[in-house]
Amino acid sequence: MAHPDRVRDSRAGDIHMTRTIFVNLPVADVARAAAFYAALGFERNAEFSTARGAAMQWAAGITVMLLDHELFATLTPKRIIDPFTETGALLALGLGHRDEVDAITQAALAAGGRELHEPEDLGFMYSRAFEDRDGHGWGPFATMPDNGADA
Repeated sequence: MAHPDRVRDSRAGDIHMTRTIFVNLPVADVARAAAFYAALGFERNAEFSTARGAAMQWAAGITVMLLDHELFATLTPKRIIDPFTETGALLALGLGHRDEVDAITQAALAAGGRELHEPEDLGFMYSRAFEDRDGHGWGPFATMPDNGADA
């Protein structure tokens, strides 16, 4: 069976990757980090996982790679920051409804994450924020329908 993110070009017979994103995160304990993300609904992709790194798929074409510090260090000559005291990136997760935003945040807190601020309801968008057990910041959000305001 073909990998879901690969397509065959019928003209040339070649296999090409469709557009995907792999977000690589350094983690202290791969198994613990993988369990955290599994609790949020990410699915482990065994094809891209080892004892030193877990590929956790969020959606078709979107995978978070949880890499131990030694393996992560092979990807960059830069110093790995401490995400508990420094910020390298903030990652946003677009969801379909505010209930999903609340559910993933509650799952993160139950799995050992930390809430970063109170829920924000801007009328057009609802968001929350949490960090995983390694200090990486996530911002689940949902845009809100206009409720016919322009009708």
